Amino acid sequence: MAPGPVLRLIVGNMARHRLRNALTCLGIAVAILAFGFLRTLVDSWYAGAELGSPGRLICRNEMSLAFPLPVSYGATIRHVEGVRAVSYASWFGGIYIDEKHFFPQFAVDAESYFRLYPEYHVDPRQLSAFEHDKQAVIVGRKTAQDYGWKVGDQVPLRGTIYPGNWSFHIAGIYTGADAQVDESQFILHWDYVNDTVRALLPAYADKVGVFVIDLVHPEQAASVAARIDAGFHNSQAATRTETQKAFQLGFVAMVDTILVALQTVAYVVILIIMAVLANTMVMSARERVREYSALRALGFTPGFIVTLITGESLLMAGIGGFIGIVITFPLAVLFHRATGHMFAIFQVTTQTLLMQALAALLVGLAAAAIPAWSMSRVGISDGLRAMT
Repeated sequence: MAPGPVLRLIVGNMARHRLRNALTCLGIAVAILAFGFLRTLVDSWYAGAELGSPGRLICRNEMSLAFPLPVSYGATIRHVEGVRAVSYASWFGGIYIDEKHFFPQFAVDAESYFRLYPEYHVDPRQLSAFEHDKQAVIVGRKTAQDYGWKVGDQVPLRGTIYPGNWSFHIAGIYTGADAQVDESQFILHWDYVNDTVRALLPAYADKVGVFVIDLVHPEQAASVAARIDAGFHNSQAATRTETQKAFQLGFVAMVDTILVALQTVAYVVILIIMAVLANTMVMSARERVREYSALRALGFTPGFIVTLITGESLLMAGIGGFIGIVITFPLAVLFHRATGHMFAIFQVTTQTLLMQALAALLVGLAAAAIPAWSMSRVGISDGLRAMT
């Protein structure tokens, strides 16, 4: 039989129980949506690490990020073979309005920091204004848009790590080289923070959180890192130097168990909806025993019956999968807006879309397997018994 009449027959079979099949398609859509959303959630945690430059190293205190390093370490690191340039940064941790209004804040070396991050694009005049004014800040485009900030605006922060009330004015707004670059950061002068700390708590002055190291040859990252750490092995604060990607993955490792749980839930959701669709297909097949017997009596092969059942299952899975995939995009956008700056990057990837489509295909095939095999064995006598 030609494909056209077969497709019409499959669609006609679906139309017999519209409510039941519509609810099944809706369930599939929700499952595929949940699968894609959870996959996107997991991917977002790894996004920062995957975008880390192989030519940058991060040097921190060997014990923990909670323990700073002397800023004087920077001069020693600059003279290590294989190092092109060095900058440094510290987490500021101020509060804007209240704790709900969160965005990452870093106190950096104004003269060198942006040279080590060419993916942050800043207007040269704005960058110059920032470098020459200790109370100036550079803000990411996303954060500026979220709060309606523009160049020249004053931004007050309440200090946590560095106590007191701080006031900054925006000298510039940076943009990312592409859509994958984090545009949420609030970048201020380390010198400004350090001068204030020196006046209030001299013992805590002249300390930084991390050193950012630009390499001459990225392929020498391991050897350069080893030389840096060896140089501070017996010092007052031993160091741990690693690639930017490894540094970011260290944060991901803190929630690794949660990420594994999310991935497990994503696959369990697919298994559940597979069982739901399989139940629908079994019910439909049992209701059509007489019809399948009649088709066998007319000379149709078992393969034709398998085609009808599998085609109906794939059609329902395809409709539900398509709806789920389409809804994934606006849900991701709404979630990203609702969570503010918790995720710097929250995008539905091509790989996630392909996995959603593949999941819908597998659900359709697996759900049809048992009823298709059972009904392919139906004979004419089965139809007669069903009529009595």
